Amino acid sequence: MSTPSLKLFLGKAKKAISTLPSSSPLTFVVGNESADLDSLCSALLYAYFRTNTPPYTLHIPLSNLPKADLTLRPELSAVCRSAGLSTSDLITLSDLPRDSQTGKILLKAEETRWLLVDHNVLTGPLTHFSKQVIGCVDHHEDENAVPQNCSPRVFAKCGSCMSLIIDQCKDVWSSLDSKDNETNASLAAVAMAPILIDTTNLTSKDKTTDWDLKAAEFVQSKISDSTQIQIQRSEDGSGAGPFDRKGYYDHLTKLKDDIDSLSYRDILRKDYKRWSDGGLSLGISTVVQGFDYVLGLKGDDEGKGKFLEALKGWAEEQELDIAAVMTVSKPDGVFTRELLVWGLNKKAVKVLKQFVKENGEDLDLNKWKGGELDESEGTDWRVCWRQNNIKHSRKQVAPMLREAMKESSRL
Repeated sequence: MSTPSLKLFLGKAKKAISTLPSSSPLTFVVGNESADLDSLCSALLYAYFRTNTPPYTLHIPLSNLPKADLTLRPELSAVCRSAGLSTSDLITLSDLPRDSQTGKILLKAEETRWLLVDHNVLTGPLTHFSKQVIGCVDHHEDENAVPQNCSPRVFAKCGSCMSLIIDQCKDVWSSLDSKDNETNASLAAVAMAPILIDTTNLTSKDKTTDWDLKAAEFVQSKISDSTQIQIQRSEDGSGAGPFDRKGYYDHLTKLKDDIDSLSYRDILRKDYKRWSDGGLSLGISTVVQGFDYVLGLKGDDEGKGKFLEALKGWAEEQELDIAAVMTVSKPDGVFTRELLVWGLNKKAVKVLKQFVKENGEDLDLNKWKGGELDESEGTDWRVCWRQNNIKHSRKQVAPMLREAMKESSRL
């Protein structure tokens, strides 16, 4: 079977949306709303391989973010260039048909089917389609929202969801024409990127699992036998060379960690997730630099005030009861996590204090700079810590916070 290119596949998928109504339900594959590299790439490749699996039903890869937010992800642009794509080829929330006045998505739920990757509960503007979920491949905790009779229904702990996608689709990939080096290189560029990023180039002892090692080995096998396969790593597309795993990882990491040109609002929304539980709304932004670095972006004297003002504004914009920021950085080569939480009303404050009581010891929380970012005023409560238990990322901290929210609703 001849291997279709990713670019042609995306063009066909985009056309299917633009020619609605359709005679049969549209099938979407979508990642989570933080729209990180793992979610975006997993949705793209899983949709591609499912489309090329009997009965060859078109699966539309939906990037779970507005088109304007693509500019916040230069690492994605680099992956796209390596795959012979542009970010303009991707299908985003902005491409879905909407009411011109209300902005409401016009797709009828019953006219769609949804496969979830890298999450297992639809959120935000896609919540409306929750009853149309037909399958899930995820490496997060199972929240039991995906029906047990769905197929696939895959949950496994690993560094990158892409590793599970490769396990699910390696036979399909192998059945495609292996002589098409250009397409294999494109697929490999998309597949390898999130695996490397999410496992620190397969070196993280806390994140890397056998799933990730086997997936990376399989993807590597698709490119190692051909010197014709090129992975572009430079910003302008020049300087392409044979695939260099470390070079690819280093290039993507440098782009991902560069937030110097972003506003504080953009920093907070670049990698952001929102949940509602127990009658409260929680939003967590993950930032790829520590608070010292972030506050210093706008000047040592003004950075603190401007950052906190931006965070309060973002919380109001998102209608949050609890706003949280998690940082991950390597100052002086030491992997570091920090956590800031901000309860914006009396009930939210109660939840956060319960969260600290139940999880503070496990997270090994120590006040950040003696409480420099802390404040208790009126019904607000804000506190920032250095999180010494670095094993717990947002993947673990978010469920802790959400459980505290659920407990408050039962009291």
